[in-house]
Amino acid sequence: MMVYGQFMKEKKYSSFRVHVDDPLATQELAKCIFNLLPQSPETPVVIVNIGSDRSTGDSLGPLTGTKLLTRRSPLYNVYGSLDTPVHAKNLEDTLAHIHDTYDRPFIIALDACLGRTESVGMLTVKEGPVMPGAAAKKNLPPVGDIHLTGIVNVGGYMELLVLQNTRLSLVMALADTLSTALWRAACWQANRLQVLHPSRGAL
Repeated sequence: MMVYGQFMKEKKYSSFRVHVDDPLATQELAKCIFNLLPQSPETPVVIVNIGSDRSTGDSLGPLTGTKLLTRRSPLYNVYGSLDTPVHAKNLEDTLAHIHDTYDRPFIIALDACLGRTESVGMLTVKEGPVMPGAAAKKNLPPVGDIHLTGIVNVGGYMELLVLQNTRLSLVMALADTLSTALWRAACWQANRLQVLHPSRGAL
């Protein structure tokens, strides 16, 4: 079975960004995520989708989490969905639970953010943690070995109101692209682990 990295040279990313309307957005995001995933089958991969279902702009994380859960990828342990969102009030408890449950997990954090007018609709992948709640001036712990963000609206003024008045169609498009890219990266990862560690079988 061929692994994605066997037919395209692996490229290491420290950061990557693409607009949601780019026809290659899903493919390029998936490549970036795949190249940042741990190659050991012993490392649990946890996705923490941060946000609230009570605010349109801030619902990117829960929407993406719900879409991921419907795909049922065995690679990911998903936290944060429309039914059980991970937000400012339970983020610290959620992180404590994750570290109590998994041995040295690789955490992918996902969150909505605000940016410049020309950046609205951009999706980013970066190494290192995200700083959740920055737009709302909340003091929350950093999250993630890598993080994914979607720029949902313009920042700089009345951020909470801006998040609440964000177009749902944009948030849905961002969530669709992120969840599909994560799922595609998981499929490639399953193939890679099967080749590198055949005795463990498929995920």
